[in-house]
Amino acid sequence: MRSLENALKHKVGLGTAPLGNMFRDVPEEEARETIQTAWDQGVRYFDTAPFYGAGLAEMRVGDVLSKYNRDDYVLSTKVGRYMTEETEENEGLFEHGRKNKVITDYTEDATERSIEQSLERLKTDRLDMVFVHDVSPDFHGDEWVAKFEEARTGAFRVLSRLREEGVIRSWGLGVNTTEPIELAMELEETKPDVCLSATQYTLLQHDRALQRMMTMAEEKDVDIVVGSPYNSGVLLGGDHYNYEKAGADVIGRVNQLKEIGDKYNVPLKAAALQFSTAHPAVKSVIPGSTRPDRIKEDLQMIQRDIPKAFWDELVERGFVAGHAPLPI
Repeated sequence: MRSLENALKHKVGLGTAPLGNMFRDVPEEEARETIQTAWDQGVRYFDTAPFYGAGLAEMRVGDVLSKYNRDDYVLSTKVGRYMTEETEENEGLFEHGRKNKVITDYTEDATERSIEQSLERLKTDRLDMVFVHDVSPDFHGDEWVAKFEEARTGAFRVLSRLREEGVIRSWGLGVNTTEPIELAMELEETKPDVCLSATQYTLLQHDRALQRMMTMAEEKDVDIVVGSPYNSGVLLGGDHYNYEKAGADVIGRVNQLKEIGDKYNVPLKAAALQFSTAHPAVKSVIPGSTRPDRIKEDLQMIQRDIPKAFWDELVERGFVAGHAPLPI
């Protein structure tokens, strides 16, 4: 996607799920400072979604970015959920978000309503990319195929029409598993341009994505945006893995990776960012944060020199697939 590539200096955008009060109540000032710091450091791609705090992340992004020329940044959000004025008690990832009731719906009417609400919260008249959000087994279990069909006959058609009309530049799926993206890429009538794959193409977890999704993306000319490159923080010493509490086996594997990193003086953050962006199908990686200093660190880490011997040892010890593209 040319507009995305032109907006990126080092393939790093900002994922804003944490700014929707994921896991904790983020003060308004801290959230705004994080977005502003990203801008000041040269970040020009921002990804958000209605789901992130029931519109909270979109509102925060819109408040900061609306003072800049709209042609100077790339913005993506998602459909599949919209808000009502009715309130409810929150639970799960965004228990600290706004209390507006969130409706999950992939039909045509719901997709149009979702986009209208997002445009208002983001204080903009257009979107660069729109992802159909969480039409995936991890959210819908055995019902995910039925939800995918609802999206195929609803959201996919709306977004394809809006793309033709020039209202949006491109669309695709934004999911935490590989199967929905693979299935969408096989469609002819409503083919995606770009897909956001969260947690699936990372230093810690990439075998399944390499088997089919990444190869298909290259063959079908579908760009990939990598979300959650630290697998919800566990790669950086956090206690969450793919949005859930990390198990002892995952933490043990991360500790082994860290030992190898320490041996070569390679921070895992640098290795994670550079691994995810080394694949030719990947156009951007969008780590999320609520800490302004970590934005600066991300941009430093994507450029940090990493010795070939580090990657060689990861491959030799089975931490990285031998056929994975490497930044060497």
